[in-house]
Amino acid sequence: MTVDVPLEVFAAPVLPEILPPPRRRGWLGGFLLRHPGMAAGIALLSIMLVIAVFAPLLATVDPTALAPVRRLRPPSAHYWFGTDMLGRDIYSRVMYGARVSLTVGFAVAALASATGTLIGLLAGFVRWSDALIMRVMDGVMSIPPILLAIALMALTRGSVQNVIIAITISEIPRVARLVRGVVLSLREQPYVEAAIACGTRLPTIIWRHILPNTLAPLTVQATYICASAMITEAILSFIGAGTPPTIPSWGNIMAEGRALWQIKPFIVFFPAVFLSLTVLAVNLVGDGLRDALDPRLAKRL
Repeated sequence: MTVDVPLEVFAAPVLPEILPPPRRRGWLGGFLLRHPGMAAGIALLSIMLVIAVFAPLLATVDPTALAPVRRLRPPSAHYWFGTDMLGRDIYSRVMYGARVSLTVGFAVAALASATGTLIGLLAGFVRWSDALIMRVMDGVMSIPPILLAIALMALTRGSVQNVIIAITISEIPRVARLVRGVVLSLREQPYVEAAIACGTRLPTIIWRHILPNTLAPLTVQATYICASAMITEAILSFIGAGTPPTIPSWGNIMAEGRALWQIKPFIVFFPAVFLSLTVLAVNLVGDGLRDALDPRLAKRL
């Protein structure tokens, strides 16, 4: 007796199609997608850095070359941003001015952060020096930063180095108070007290337990210091107390064109736009870093 068996019984079973797991975006890529402001800030800041680094290649002429014959020419195909009252090409001067602003901003942020961190650590851990150091910092903070910078520049000659030093001195107290506050909150933590009870040396405690916890707020504060330093440098140059007129900077360019603002606004407009975009980019990056490094905000992302 024969039994008809359907052919489907002997056919190989059809396995479900196994799809590859979806590709997960990296933490940085996902974070930038959720924070387009920081992505825009990084893009703008990168453009300004490229302009500063490659200013000799991007500039069309020597930014300090005088040509009275072509003075106060409006923007055109040959002079993209026009010329100033001495016939200097504003476009080339703006390109070189990015070097001064970014150098001052980054240098002040680095020096103020490093010096303020040392002072804050000393005030936070050495109890007898806390009152003395903080009273000095309070005295410096009682003077507006721009006025303190002007007073310091009045004692020295105008140069980029002196501008950096003057602005750094006015920014150090803010970093010192920030680090001191973090140290005071961490000094009473159980793991720090346990390290002290075990006989761990103070430098080791600071390096392993205290300093890493100050990096997040310190990094955010450094971005705001960078933006503030660029604005302060432009103000000092604008009033004649900053970089010498022979050095092209955005503040110097605006200072030279303020008398002709009503009839030749392009002299002030272009450096002001570049300064505003650079400060905006640094602030956007700072806001993004605050969201990324703050654990309370990170839980919501």
